Amino acid sequence: MSFRGAARPVRLGLAGMAFMGVLVGASATPAGSQEREKLQVTAVSSRPGVVSGDDALIRVEVPASIAADKVRVEVDGRDVTSSFRPSGESALMGVVKELSKGDNRLTARAQGADAGQLTLKNHPITGPVFAGPHEQPFVCDTAEFKTVTGGTLGQPVDADCSVETRVDYMYRTTAGKFVPLPDEDVRPADLATATTSAGTKVPYIVRVETGTINRGIYETAVLHDPMSGTPDPLQRGPGWNGRLVYGFGGGCNGGWYVQGRNTVGIMNDTYLSKGYGVASSTLNVFGNNCNDLLAAETMSMVKERFVETYGDPAFTIGNGCSGGSYQTHQIADNYPGLLDGILSGCSFPDVGFGTIQTLSDAQLLNHYFKNVAPDAFTKEQQRAVSGFGKWESIGSLARAGGRIDPTVFCPPQLPEGQRYDPDTNPDGARCDVYSHTVNVYGEVPETGKARRPLDNTGIQYGLEALNKGTIDMDQFIDLNRRIGGLDDDAKPAAERTVADLKAVRTAYRTGRMLNGGAGLADVPIIDYRDYTDDAPTGDMHMRFHSFSTRARLDKANGTHANQVMLTRSNGHGFTLAGMLSDMDQWLTGIKGDPGNDAPIEKIVRHKPEGLTDACWTRGIGAKKIAEPQVEGIDNTECNTLYPVWTSPRMVAGADVANDIVKCRKRPVVRSDYRVPVTEGQFNDLKAIFPNGVCDWSRPGAGQQGLAGTWLSFDRT
Repeated sequence: MSFRGAARPVRLGLAGMAFMGVLVGASATPAGSQEREKLQVTAVSSRPGVVSGDDALIRVEVPASIAADKVRVEVDGRDVTSSFRPSGESALMGVVKELSKGDNRLTARAQGADAGQLTLKNHPITGPVFAGPHEQPFVCDTAEFKTVTGGTLGQPVDADCSVETRVDYMYRTTAGKFVPLPDEDVRPADLATATTSAGTKVPYIVRVETGTINRGIYETAVLHDPMSGTPDPLQRGPGWNGRLVYGFGGGCNGGWYVQGRNTVGIMNDTYLSKGYGVASSTLNVFGNNCNDLLAAETMSMVKERFVETYGDPAFTIGNGCSGGSYQTHQIADNYPGLLDGILSGCSFPDVGFGTIQTLSDAQLLNHYFKNVAPDAFTKEQQRAVSGFGKWESIGSLARAGGRIDPTVFCPPQLPEGQRYDPDTNPDGARCDVYSHTVNVYGEVPETGKARRPLDNTGIQYGLEALNKGTIDMDQFIDLNRRIGGLDDDAKPAAERTVADLKAVRTAYRTGRMLNGGAGLADVPIIDYRDYTDDAPTGDMHMRFHSFSTRARLDKANGTHANQVMLTRSNGHGFTLAGMLSDMDQWLTGIKGDPGNDAPIEKIVRHKPEGLTDACWTRGIGAKKIAEPQVEGIDNTECNTLYPVWTSPRMVAGADVANDIVKCRKRPVVRSDYRVPVTEGQFNDLKAIFPNGVCDWSRPGAGQQGLAGTWLSFDRT
């Protein structure tokens, strides 16, 4: 596995600044010379290195002294000037088509000015662009995908699951339903009127585009009257408010080897009635694709298509819950510029660590309590060892942990004969998170299996429960002696799980472990949650995960001022419409601030009044409690209503950031234990942990910063 990408910005000290000054002075224009003006060429629809689909929306800035109609634009010598039209007083814009695969040199020339040049790297609309080679096998789902009109897309036209792009028009009835527009030239009697966020009243007719990009099925939706003709990326229609909401769907189990049969849904009245554009793809639903890297690539390509059709949004808001929250966080951090603000619901920081480390620990505890020592701990003792608010969550999370077992969560449309079986089909498709991310982690040469950044060596399970007197020393010793680990098929094993150190380092360097210090540092975040820690059957969407993301922001940036945390119960409290309005106001203020202040200063300055950390009381008529959201149980009003329970690793001494894959070790010491320890018990502990116990005060093994953003992967 290899990757490459843009370096992160580096803050220089005084010496570095002085050195830069010397270089600038040495290259200054000689006195008396006159610098020629230059045409400036930029790619609008995507970064120039990640163009897809053979076309790109381009902007040419023209000096005031040059007449725009005197500018000539070429691509590798081919005249494409006719593709451009004036945009404002001093620019030309146009969609350049028929780009060749690979590098395309675009040149803008005019007499009296230096030429502007830009190299566009064009990729197939079927991908890949930067996420590495496509996964195989891959099952097409076009024949099962339901369009907004209720039909299907039919059989694919190629091996990449492609279909012809289609456009449908839907309208909103005065009764509040979306139905197909029967005739584009006739206005139904029950057609509703929409009033956009700009105050413009338009017929509530929605243009829906459905097609395939990057082997996924995408949908976009915008208020657009078909009588006004085809959308124009240079002339915004009255129905679009110039903003885009990109929807991310949840899940993970079974999210591999399939195209997917659903997007998150684009016929959303909250968005469309206010004029927002809406977009999503089947590969941005984690239940179809549990891989944030492929999700980022897909979102980049779908957004590019949207921009080439409708124009460049003033800003793009990402919204997703659960598996959707992984995508909002990691796309914003690792591929900055795709998302300007995020609504992150029922959130986790990332799937590979924030979630899987907790699930795998639950698997081990569940196996120990049920199969190894079934009568050794009461239910309350088991719950205390887990840290969860409900005992039932141990089993619930253990079952969800099947996402790292290659045999548990294969999607139903993947033929059984293609699936991995350790005995009958060892070379089959492995249905697990790590195999689905093999382009990042690479393979173990001896086995061909994906490298795995998973480890539980040195973890003292139940330490806090011991020190609080909930369990005794003999229970603690037996638990840690016999809890074991997971083998490379995620089956219980006597030995603890040992991580592949190359995979660990890669996880940090590539952002698979959410860092929070790249693009996410400059993005407003509304973290919203319906409390489920007390769900009767247990639930993995635990409140501490929001604080994991907050802790990572603090570690990376020294602040979490860009994150607002909201908690409610059963839908009583905050609303999507309210959060959307707040985020719009927040981003509008930031975008309209011309100052040179750091992005975080603008974020703080323009945060809407009243948008603060808060929770709501339970039940109908819920009241808002505005107070800083902190970890704990019964230590604030909100934490009395919605306790922040912990996890097995936090009970073992880890902090809430949950950002250590493999801990560094130190010797076993008596001071860890606030209960009497006999000499025999202490010797047992040293035997259980011959290489030492976790030293949570130190960075983890291989823990390091990001290698950069906009990384591109080439599996080798």
